[in-house]
Amino acid sequence: MTIDVVDLREFYSRRLGIVARQMINRGIRERWPGAEGQRVLGIGYPTPYLGLFREDAERCIAFMPAAQGVLKWPTGRPALAALVDEFSLPLPDAAVDRILLIHALEMSDDPAALLREVWRVLSPSGRVIAVIPNRRGVWTRSDNTPFGHGRPYSRSQITDLLRQTWFTPTGWGEALFMPPYAGRWVLKSAQMWERAGAALSLPFAGVHIVEATKQVYRAIPAKRERARLIPSLAKPVLVPSSTTVRRG
Repeated sequence: MTIDVVDLREFYSRRLGIVARQMINRGIRERWPGAEGQRVLGIGYPTPYLGLFREDAERCIAFMPAAQGVLKWPTGRPALAALVDEFSLPLPDAAVDRILLIHALEMSDDPAALLREVWRVLSPSGRVIAVIPNRRGVWTRSDNTPFGHGRPYSRSQITDLLRQTWFTPTGWGEALFMPPYAGRWVLKSAQMWERAGAALSLPFAGVHIVEATKQVYRAIPAKRERARLIPSLAKPVLVPSSTTVRRG
């Protein structure tokens, strides 16, 4: 189920959303320290996170699905966000170097089709980061955040989905070990929760942060036709003629 873009904006304007963005940004930064000279695309509701790359990237744009809606981004500057059909992105093949998926796969009616379209517009050496709700996390059990909506995934489910759509997972991370509550003590101790959860490798993080690369040479299933073998005769067989020749 897709969340309206107004609800997403409201969440990230609250204290809990601000802290959640900070924790997820740390995980993204660990994978992508910078994007100098790169073409960066965000899909879903990526604008709270694209600020990491907007200043040093060659170009940085956001695509938001039609069912979700779109908001102007960035404010006070020429718009870099567009409303799109997520299964038919308005870009040529191999057009971007890096793609950030957030509030995208879990909300999509056909995540495999979305990832195949991502594969099409990604350059051969491109990379993808997907931020996906953790099926075992506490955040998926709360409707007060966007991470409690849509379909959450386990690590094995994400791996299978990526491999089926011609991607290879290359790195994993987690974020949001803190509970999804806006209490003052919880928000102040958010970094402590993150450090403890990462150090102990706890399986209850709110989101997975997975990096993947594009498989340029992928296996193509081929049909093998079975040949029907007809045994050959060891010796020629003489067929008698129906006309009898008489010799006088």
